Amino acid sequence: MSRPTTRGKNKRHRQVNDVDLKSEILRRIHSTGDITDDDVKKLYKITKPICQGCRVNTKDNPNCFCGLIPPPNGSRKTGLWQKTSEIVQDLGPDPSKDLRASEDSPAGLTNLGATCYANSILQCLYMNKSFRDGVFSVEADVLKEQPVLDQLVRLFAQLHVSKMAIIDSAPFIKTLELDNGVQQDSHEFLTLLLSLLERCLSHSKIPKAKTVIQDLFRGNVSHVTRCLKCGRDSEASAKMEDFYELELNVKGLKNLGDSLDDYLSVEELCGDNQYYCESCKTRVDATRSIKLRSLPEVLNFQLKRCVFLPKTTMRKKITSAFSFPGVLNMQRRLSDPSHLELTYDLKAVLIHKGTAVNSGHYIAHIKDDNTGQWWEFDDEQVSNLGNHPFGEGSSNSTKRSEPQEATKEANADGNHLDSKRPQLCESSKANGVECFSSNDAYMLMYYFRHGKKDDEKRHGFGGTQNSNNNNTETNIKLSCDGIALPSFISEEIESLNASYESACEDFKNRKEKELGCITERRQEVRSILSEAPVLSLEEPFYWISTDWLRQWADSISEHAIDNTPILCSHGKVSVSKVSCMKRLSATAWTTLFSKYAGGPTLSNADYCLDCLVDGAQSLVSADSYRDRRLLMRTLATDVLLGKCSDGTFYVSKSWLQQWVKRKNLDTPTEADAGPTASIRCPHGKLMPERAAGAKRLLVSENLWGFIYEDAITVKPDDPLGSSPFPIESEQCLECIDELSEVASLEDTMRAVKLQQRQNHEKLASGKNILLAVHSKYYLIPSSWIAKWKAYVNASGKNISSCEEPEPLGSIINSLICDTHTQLLEKPPELVWKRGSIVQKSSVADGLTIVTENDWKCFCSEWDVVEEKGISAMIEFSHSEGNNNTESSEDKPVPIEHLDNGDEANGDNESRLLVIRTLPQICEVCIGERKSCELMQKLTYSNEDIYVYLVRGKEAPKSILEASESTTFEPDRRMSKRSRRTNNGNLITLKVSATTSIYQLKMMIWESLGVVKENQLLFKGSRTIEEETFTLADMNIFPKDLLLVRDSEIHEHRDIADEISEQKTDVQNTEEGFRGTLLTANIPS
Repeated sequence: MSRPTTRGKNKRHRQVNDVDLKSEILRRIHSTGDITDDDVKKLYKITKPICQGCRVNTKDNPNCFCGLIPPPNGSRKTGLWQKTSEIVQDLGPDPSKDLRASEDSPAGLTNLGATCYANSILQCLYMNKSFRDGVFSVEADVLKEQPVLDQLVRLFAQLHVSKMAIIDSAPFIKTLELDNGVQQDSHEFLTLLLSLLERCLSHSKIPKAKTVIQDLFRGNVSHVTRCLKCGRDSEASAKMEDFYELELNVKGLKNLGDSLDDYLSVEELCGDNQYYCESCKTRVDATRSIKLRSLPEVLNFQLKRCVFLPKTTMRKKITSAFSFPGVLNMQRRLSDPSHLELTYDLKAVLIHKGTAVNSGHYIAHIKDDNTGQWWEFDDEQVSNLGNHPFGEGSSNSTKRSEPQEATKEANADGNHLDSKRPQLCESSKANGVECFSSNDAYMLMYYFRHGKKDDEKRHGFGGTQNSNNNNTETNIKLSCDGIALPSFISEEIESLNASYESACEDFKNRKEKELGCITERRQEVRSILSEAPVLSLEEPFYWISTDWLRQWADSISEHAIDNTPILCSHGKVSVSKVSCMKRLSATAWTTLFSKYAGGPTLSNADYCLDCLVDGAQSLVSADSYRDRRLLMRTLATDVLLGKCSDGTFYVSKSWLQQWVKRKNLDTPTEADAGPTASIRCPHGKLMPERAAGAKRLLVSENLWGFIYEDAITVKPDDPLGSSPFPIESEQCLECIDELSEVASLEDTMRAVKLQQRQNHEKLASGKNILLAVHSKYYLIPSSWIAKWKAYVNASGKNISSCEEPEPLGSIINSLICDTHTQLLEKPPELVWKRGSIVQKSSVADGLTIVTENDWKCFCSEWDVVEEKGISAMIEFSHSEGNNNTESSEDKPVPIEHLDNGDEANGDNESRLLVIRTLPQICEVCIGERKSCELMQKLTYSNEDIYVYLVRGKEAPKSILEASESTTFEPDRRMSKRSRRTNNGNLITLKVSATTSIYQLKMMIWESLGVVKENQLLFKGSRTIEEETFTLADMNIFPKDLLLVRDSEIHEHRDIADEISEQKTDVQNTEEGFRGTLLTANIPS
């Protein structure tokens, strides 16, 4: 199917002859002096057709109203035609979005940073009706004395009857003095919170409030130790201990049944771990186990998913799948099995998302007793999960038919041992029991299943109030589900709800009003613009500013009509403003003017005749100027080509070249100023032509007159830039003298440099100086030689700008130590090259070897005392241990490489070349200086090093060489292409000398995504392994380049988990809730 042609559909067709037509009319007006109605219509473009369908508003057509508003279904980013959703957004947040969906929908809690652990526990406690009813029954005077309890009651009250879907938990968190930026353990929080609430509730006189914690969460266990010799239990075995949750192992276990078996399993005490029996009066074999004596109403199972790793001294989370039943029978788990069924229903699952122990995120899945629906509480977000704790259709559940525990017999001591296989989930029914599985379940909450008779006898929960509570009955109000709320709190919540509903209603009214005004304005704009076109030439019309019309059509606010931008100086409609105004019908103008007023009113008769006459005059003048300038440009071209023979005035050659290149304009511009500025000297005279930029040409008097007139017209206040210089003008004598002096100095400088280059031909050209044994040489700093070479080799424009090197005498003196009057630099290295001895590298070394003749020439050229030079002699050394100036870093040349028969003998292999200097080398001062330099390198801070990730088999050759060197400069050592290639990535890291290798690996992990365990670090060919060492320990200094490879052995994980582990387990492992009210009354 061919694509429809739309290319020219909405294209504006420019009237090519508009300019010519206007010029023709204005010329005729200038010649005749008459202005007809037809001339006015054409000049003001009144006769142009009404435009329809163009995309943007056409400036050259006053009858075009297109593009002022978008299409019917269109919109704009701002203004009146903005999208409705964006207009509503500008009104601010809509409070109704936080409105609770229904009374049966639970509310969420705000996360203050890292308080998800507290929010999930608070939701679990609130959704327990018995606990909620108990705290709501606390007396008002007790709440005043217990701020934590008071804030908890207020928080629960808002969760219970507030209209808002999100409740602020900040008052309660602040009251506990918790750090909302630190993640804590939810199990530890629950344990400490229950302990604190238990102490606070002990001040209440209402039974169901005073002991609600104990009644709901407390059970009893005993730790039984039994002698296998006499069969008696220890005295401590009879001691009952309270528990509020059972901590079950998860590692290596698949389900809740296995974990309970492990918890109640019998431990044998034998060998070195034998038990001392008081009855037998000796150490004997024994058994130790835990016995469940009584179970609470709410049975909490804390799954121990955190294990300690001795190798890394850190904790790790177990993320293996763990299954648990929806219905749990604990009858046979008791030490004294009851004849009644102890059936518990799963009511809450606390989930920890994430792989790290001390980070991640806590959420809670809780079942609502009123509706039987499961809900997911994720801080502010509360989602309905249906009848399944993990959502309808979830794969986290299985339904299995489990037989009776026939193979599991209860021993006399109450411990149940399974000789075959532990059951996955237990049930007293033969029917299938639904089980659920989770990799992140952290805590399980089971509620005891009561019968109807049991409900009536349970401590008064859900039943009538005790007789001693009559004094509080008048101080409570019942909510929709029968839970009693304190009256003073109920009144506060009602006030908050009323204020919230008022805010919702206020926003709704503002929204409706704003949208109503916008709809009305849009209809008004469309209506007026539909009436705006003038349908005939005879119909009266009015002129209106396009800027105001566009602002009016696109703005929500209203402004008075403003036609001043289209007025001429005579107060009429300016013909030059035709592109800035529109021709409006009388009907549309009347509607606009009656509502917005303003003005001035400009009708079809308000065109300006004076402006038309002035325009005609300006056009003719422009034509005349353009023709004249075209003629002058021809003359100027002849001047540049050397064809001018009647030149009488000087102008700048460069200025004239630019003037000829400019377009032929109607009027002079600023570029026409200053025709003689560059050839006028500071003394006001003609600049000598040999001066820089003073090239000039002679032009005719006629051309000079035109140029001068334009220059004065453009810049009348700058006559010096247009100073006339006739042909008889003489050059400035002062400037000639100055130029002669400069030229003389430059000539002298060139001669001096030429002489020095001839005296030091090899040094100046950078050629190697061939060295000989037993010959005398001198040493000069390489840095000074480099500056000297740049100075003597400078030429052209650089000859005067090149900086002269420092005095050689002072440089030589700086090489001698004050203490020992010896040399502070070691001599350079020597190499054998093409049968000759040469200096290895004068650039890398601190000193350069020069001949005796070079030194004498330098002394005469730079005024240096010859005797103060540092002499050097190349000699043979018969012993490497000779006490001389040989440097330990030198690489002497073996004798057998020398082509010298007189020196060669049987001891050649043991004789090496050394450089002996006078004065001798000061090893003490050099050692101190190197020590200081090393200390500076070892104490660096916030410096750059480079790390290159090698992705292929090996890094590029340039990278390997750079890693071996002492300093790496990425801008100089490698191209941009090498910085990011298929072989790897180069990054820059800010480090200090005290940065550990572990910290460096963490930085690499964050930048390149390679986990710490997979990083193989190299400095050249050296492997870097010890994570506890610092960079200084490993001799890693600023500008060094390290290589890193990814072994890909360990799986990728989030660096945030590692950072959290580091902060909690390494830096501050035992802080926990220390310093908060949760531990205020607990001895440290």
